Amino acid sequence: MTEKQNIRHLSLEELQEQFLELEEPRFRAAQIWQWLWQKGAPGFHEMTNLPKAFREKLESHYDVYRMSVSDRQLSTDKTIKCGFRLYDGEFVEGVLIPQESRMTACISSQVGCSLTCSFCATARLPRKRNLFFDEIYDQVDMINRMATESYGVHLSNIVFMGMGEPLLNYSQVMKAIERITAEDGLGMSPKRITVSTAGIAKMIKKLGDDDVKFNLAVSLHAANDEKRNKIMPINETNSLGALSEALLYFYDKTGTRVTFEYVMLQDENDTPKDAEELAAFAKILPSKINLIEYNPIENGIYQKSSGNAMHRFKDLLEQKGCIVNIRRSRGQDIDAACGQLANKQLNPVI
Repeated sequence: MTEKQNIRHLSLEELQEQFLELEEPRFRAAQIWQWLWQKGAPGFHEMTNLPKAFREKLESHYDVYRMSVSDRQLSTDKTIKCGFRLYDGEFVEGVLIPQESRMTACISSQVGCSLTCSFCATARLPRKRNLFFDEIYDQVDMINRMATESYGVHLSNIVFMGMGEPLLNYSQVMKAIERITAEDGLGMSPKRITVSTAGIAKMIKKLGDDDVKFNLAVSLHAANDEKRNKIMPINETNSLGALSEALLYFYDKTGTRVTFEYVMLQDENDTPKDAEELAAFAKILPSKINLIEYNPIENGIYQKSSGNAMHRFKDLLEQKGCIVNIRRSRGQDIDAACGQLANKQLNPVI
């Protein structure tokens, strides 16, 4: 059987042209567009304001290829982790993180990951493929619906901190953000979106050239090359020198303050010298630092820094003039916290 065309991979103008070829009026394209991008229709049968004969014609030519929720887990802290099944049978995970002041979706950009960060469970998965922009969009749309159904509140924030390296799927991530922020999409502000990268220098510069309006976070985790090479092997080809040059370029182009993410690892990167090195690196441009609790992973090689160590580290950074926050882990009991997404739950439970 020939695979049908993915209707969401067509622009509105392309839909109009194809519908004319199918001897359908152009205005049908706008109706379909709303069903696809605002109402989240999983298929043509739900498009009830369209004539039945037209829906049957659509079924014969196109498919929506919308992902589905394969499993859902609820943490004691109200965090919800979802396993999403893709059209080809692959899986990714996304997380809804409810807090007093915000409702955040943590979403994935790749099936697996090609990087090998030593503290991260996702890094143990092979990268099978990049997600298409509509699959990224689906995660946000579905988690938003989950937020309203479970907690009566819409999403306020989106972070690309799930599975995969967003900047190694650049074009699809950018296209997804365009749809998420579009008035005829989800209409979210780009200032409520944060893209997190392990530090792909040339792509950070491209973000600057493209004058992006969303926020940028960099997973740093060490501010000297020797330690960062061990924790994040991507540093071997994207050194701290190259990264700092790229970040300065990004800031010069966009004027956007950068966030540095720093997972605290006991006796690895939590010493006073580490704090001194981090402060020196962070102060090259306007930035803030998030200190993150390490979340244990199966057969992991690290231990989390103690609460006292984290606070001492924070104090040292603040003495150097840095803006610092401590980020407590959410969803640890369901492996939904930072660095824990590993597709452990692949069997439907809903």
